[in-house]
Amino acid sequence: MSTADHKELARQLGPIGICLVTVSDTRTEQTDLNGKFLKEEIEALGHRVDGYRIIKDEPDQVAAILDEFAGTACQLILFNGGTGISPRDTTFDVLSRKLEKTLPGFGELFRMLSYDEVGAAAMLSRATAGIYSGKVVFSTPGSTNAVSVAWKKLIRPELEHLAWEVGRK
Repeated sequence: MSTADHKELARQLGPIGICLVTVSDTRTEQTDLNGKFLKEEIEALGHRVDGYRIIKDEPDQVAAILDEFAGTACQLILFNGGTGISPRDTTFDVLSRKLEKTLPGFGELFRMLSYDEVGAAAMLSRATAGIYSGKVVFSTPGSTNAVSVAWKKLIRPELEHLAWEVGRK
């Protein structure tokens, strides 16, 4: 079967459950533009937001929310924030230790697209993706533009296909 066939089969499976995590020491539900953007985008496509949290960039909080959301019916978990190289950026470190399979192409493509936007600073991003406990996990930088680029150019076009592939037996 072709990728187009996979996508068509996936569309027939119905709404996809997605959990959202904003990793930030300063954002609140009122100031979380990424959470608002993603919720609107997901619902406009007819899918569901099965969970949403804002957490501090603390390794124990990142690990705990990953495990909590992995125990739900959602199929994808989208993290934003904590992917840089500063000492406070720990999201990548926690997720990279937990991912059972990685999707290196996501980070590579994200940095390629980011290069067009921010130049050589794109190399500072540790955006990553993979599979954990039967869920597709994405982790992007926390800037609004980064979340928009990752969603519009990489995640949204493959959303149904990703959910279908991870759910295959």
